[in-house]
Amino acid sequence: MNEILKKLDLVEYIDSFSKLFARQKPVVLEGDINLHFRLINELSNFEIKQPVNVENLDTQIIHIQKQGILKSYEIYEFIKIINYFLYLKKFSFEGKLEEWIEKIIIPEELIKICDYFDEKAKLKHGIDEDYDRVVEAIKQNKQEIKQNLYKTINSSKIRSYMVDSQVHYINGEECLLVRGGFNHVLKAQVLDRSNSGFFYVLPHSVSTLKQKQNDLQNKQEEILLKLCKQITSTFEKHLLFLKFINKEFDRFDHYQARLHFAKIGDKNFILPNKKGKNRLVEFKHPALHEPKPISIDFSKSVIMITGVNAGGKTMMLKSILSAVFLSKYLLPYNAHHETEIGNFKSIQAVLDDPQSVKNDISTFAGRMVEFSKLFSSKGAIVGVDEIELGTDSDEAASLFKVIIEDLIQKDMKIIITTHHKRLAALMASNENVELIAALYDEANQKPTYEFLQGTIGKSYAFETASRYGIPHNVIKRAKEVYGEDKDRLNELIERSSALEIELKQKIAKLDEEIKEHERLNRNLKDTKESLDNHIFMEKSKLHKEYRDARDEAKKAIKAKISKEGHRHLNTAHEKASQIKTQKVKDVEENLKEGDRVKYRNSKGVIISIKGKRAFIENELGMRLQVPLVDLSRSGNPPKIKQKPKATVTVQKPDSGHVKLDLHGQRVEEALENLDKFISDSLIAGFDEVLVYHGIGTGKLAAATKKYLDKHPKIKAYEDAHPSSGGFGAKVIKL
Repeated sequence: MNEILKKLDLVEYIDSFSKLFARQKPVVLEGDINLHFRLINELSNFEIKQPVNVENLDTQIIHIQKQGILKSYEIYEFIKIINYFLYLKKFSFEGKLEEWIEKIIIPEELIKICDYFDEKAKLKHGIDEDYDRVVEAIKQNKQEIKQNLYKTINSSKIRSYMVDSQVHYINGEECLLVRGGFNHVLKAQVLDRSNSGFFYVLPHSVSTLKQKQNDLQNKQEEILLKLCKQITSTFEKHLLFLKFINKEFDRFDHYQARLHFAKIGDKNFILPNKKGKNRLVEFKHPALHEPKPISIDFSKSVIMITGVNAGGKTMMLKSILSAVFLSKYLLPYNAHHETEIGNFKSIQAVLDDPQSVKNDISTFAGRMVEFSKLFSSKGAIVGVDEIELGTDSDEAASLFKVIIEDLIQKDMKIIITTHHKRLAALMASNENVELIAALYDEANQKPTYEFLQGTIGKSYAFETASRYGIPHNVIKRAKEVYGEDKDRLNELIERSSALEIELKQKIAKLDEEIKEHERLNRNLKDTKESLDNHIFMEKSKLHKEYRDARDEAKKAIKAKISKEGHRHLNTAHEKASQIKTQKVKDVEENLKEGDRVKYRNSKGVIISIKGKRAFIENELGMRLQVPLVDLSRSGNPPKIKQKPKATVTVQKPDSGHVKLDLHGQRVEEALENLDKFISDSLIAGFDEVLVYHGIGTGKLAAATKKYLDKHPKIKAYEDAHPSSGGFGAKVIKL
């Protein structure tokens, strides 16, 4: 991993992240990345203190397995981990986080041991009576030593021999500084001599107390060793649990470090997806100071970056690979939350010149060795800088064209930079290849560090040489040697590629139009069939009514009594007058959302269309679902009659959006925009909206949640799906 980090210029970035760990460990987070992301997401809703610094305990665990005895400070390292999880159990977690923490059941024996030591890893008073007595005796003995020394200092006999009236510490021993001849009045042991020739001495009376002090300290260590032996024995009984909680502590440490790192600089987590979509949006490479954000779609199998020298092609390549690396290991970075990164099995970078005297290998031969390894890989992303390095560009173009086409079949994604147009021209017609050109400001004669997709870029070698001080007459002669024909050929290659791409775009647009016409034809056919069925039913109805009327007329004619005949005729007339047919209407074409329409006796506006039915909102504010066939276009909206009393009218906004981005806004400004957005959404009739607030320092996220909790019209809200911003966004149900 260190090699790929060096190649991508990520060493410093990863080192700054690693410093946030409670104890050093690899940055790779093993296990299900989706589960890790969900737990980090849930954890972001709580204010939890950082894990305490803990030593690596692998050696101590092996020591317990071999029935060794741990030192008190080693025991305390385990206690720090257990105490941290006891602290976590005080929180009211939910979801997967709650399930995880509840699975960590700490044995009562270990909880009891946690109360043995204070925050300085010292045994607390009251745990062992013998130990407490020894501690008290040591304290008293120290006091006696201090009193004895000051008594000696203040003695009139020794005062004339004293250099000063202070207690000195030499080699960890308390002593006095005296002049020569002190032995006439003081029995003492010489510990050392000063640079001025004076003596550091320890009075014999204090030596006795010092010996007593050593005996007490040995007794203290003996009692502590006995207690450590008992604790280690308890640890041995719960060794499996200690291994488990030691591992889980590292896991939680990974989560907290990532969350804290994300808040520094408002970074985002970009979870790898399996949709095959790959695009960077406003990515900033961490190795650059005040970098220009990069946005690029690299969903195709091959991305070929051409163009100006020193125009940022290599950094573009490194940026793509860096984003893939950081997403793969769930490390936050500076990019817009709409960034999408695929799931790759491995990341390989062919960036350096492999030429080596030691290995007796040429540049091109070294590149071939690296490419040969790619044929055994699958599902990887590969970055190749200056692909034709070390050999003739025309021969290399033909060779690499075939190599790349073969690697595409192995589900590989390849990012390439090149100064030569031959390979780009050969690959331009391949639908799996995306061409990207580094742009150049010809007016100011300098690179812009911007990129244009879909074309081949010029190298601007002569312009770059001039910019860096090569004499103009040298550049002029070089252009003559290069030749106008070669220059025109390059322009033709670039123009040909551009025309080919333009043609593809036109063909794609025509295909879309053909599909749209086919869809309209299908709709017309369905409408005709519906009308034919309607006409057939109306005809059947008319025939039935006609037969009924005719039968009544026959009965009237056959009736013997004139009065009875008139009654039947009246009945027939009544049946005939009751025959009603529904008028067949032409379906209004090209009705769309926002059109004003008429339905029966009311008018309204189309809110949405689904198939053959439309949702409209009438003038009274009621929403109706009606058949499209029953709608006709309406004119201008009705004039609003003035009422004598003042009223407040809430108007539907001219345009509605289901997304709101609060990134970079102050809390007050963001809440004001959020309030307006929710009001507009309610008026527009939206059932669900999405709000991006980011992670940042957590202030904006907390203020957003507080606002949503209090709003009376919000039914519920939850964190967005990882592809839509994760815990940096909220899905709100209205």
